Amino acid sequence: MPPVFRFAPSPNGYLHLGHAFSALLNFDLARQAGGRLLLRIEDIDRARCKPEFEAAIREDLTWLGIAWETPVRRQSEHFSEYRAATDRLAAQGLLYPSFESRAEIARLVADEQARGKWPHDPDGVPLYPGLARSLSPEAVAGLLLAGAPTAWRLDMAAARRRSGALAWTEQGAGPSGETNTVEAQPEAWGDVILARKETPTSYHLSVVVDDALQGVTDVVRGQDLFWSTSVHRLLQELLGLPGPVYRHHPLLRDDRGAKLAKSSGAVSLRELRARGVSPADIRAMVGLAAAD
Repeated sequence: MPPVFRFAPSPNGYLHLGHAFSALLNFDLARQAGGRLLLRIEDIDRARCKPEFEAAIREDLTWLGIAWETPVRRQSEHFSEYRAATDRLAAQGLLYPSFESRAEIARLVADEQARGKWPHDPDGVPLYPGLARSLSPEAVAGLLLAGAPTAWRLDMAAARRRSGALAWTEQGAGPSGETNTVEAQPEAWGDVILARKETPTSYHLSVVVDDALQGVTDVVRGQDLFWSTSVHRLLQELLGLPGPVYRHHPLLRDDRGAKLAKSSGAVSLRELRARGVSPADIRAMVGLAAAD
């Protein structure tokens, strides 16, 4: 079977050079391997994702000379599949609801930090400090019945007892130079959120389910997601899903050394195109060889 690659942007803004690099790299690797390239639209955040951004993604990729298979998978159309995955985890006793708001969690973290250091995940976010697991069944039932804001969290300790040791095959490199077989360390993320009351999935859960359902064999993405792979390997193990081969590529950075991002106003591909920049210029700008 030919290898299957995917490019999976979120339509919450216009693509920039960092996206172009990842998309072109996936396209080139798929062609070199005689494989397939999928486009997936990761639009679970319905408040920020807009149809005009999705249309712009397709326009930019076509301009770059990238071809992909159809139909395109749009995550917002598959919430039932993600809900089925959370149901499976819940049936294993691996999920629990938490009810604190973000502001309440921030206060709990501040209280913990006032007493000493509090652990953070690989992205620098404090681990969940709440006591939701200690709530009585009656208290949980009452909060759910009252319609309290709810986040469904993975009981990491229980999940790790079930999973045992985990690793993944890395064909790129990690932030510290990790290569080849990498030991997964999902516990570094604490009790991650896998779904919320208003959105029945999270990035971690949806990407694992999608990769399996679409038969993705090779995940090529930025180094900023390197340690997220630990959580993905854990979910694959718990759900009985295959683990792709991973390749994490370096990130493109601005003059200050920060990674290019929509939120920081990185110049969009459509703006570069309006300035007269060509697809060949884009390839040169991101350090890729000219197209055949």
